[in-house]
Amino acid sequence: MQPSASGCRALWLALLLAAAPAMALQPAGTVEEVVTAEIAFTPGDEAARIIVEALRAARREVLVQAFSFTHKDIARALIEARWRGVDVRVIADGEQTKLIENTVIPELAAAGVPVFLDQEHAAAHNKAMVVDEGNASGVVITGSYNYTFAAQNHNAENLVVLRGGKRIARAYADNWRRHRAHSKP
Repeated sequence: MQPSASGCRALWLALLLAAAPAMALQPAGTVEEVVTAEIAFTPGDEAARIIVEALRAARREVLVQAFSFTHKDIARALIEARWRGVDVRVIADGEQTKLIENTVIPELAAAGVPVFLDQEHAAAHNKAMVVDEGNASGVVITGSYNYTFAAQNHNAENLVVLRGGKRIARAYADNWRRHRAHSKP
């Protein structure tokens, strides 16, 4: 797809990720699955808008792993999903949550979103969301993109949104659960 006049490049492609069947998937494994990928690069592309749209489509569950989280529109979309009855849960890097003055993590917690701090690692540097894992409409959002104003407007970052990949979503959800096991509310 050619970039739009606004400079937003949404690249759709079918990915064939090769290797083992899902049941044999290990944390560092690979999986064979055909998915649709939407890709955005910042600054320039509207990565935050892409995330917000995916969150607005959530119907059952959203699992979030965040390193830095200051983007108010993304936080608002998570809160609104929670208000719609979606099971929204967030794991954030403990150190970043303490250091960043304008983090939205307390706002999420105050709105009733269960938030857990991962302090097990030097940096809980995952940036991933799993939306409606197990459904055909499931989505995995990942990439270098931090959920911050700076990531959207100043940093050179990337966002990958994978749709239709049940096995990939399961792998990301399993990773979320592994980190949840050692994270503290």
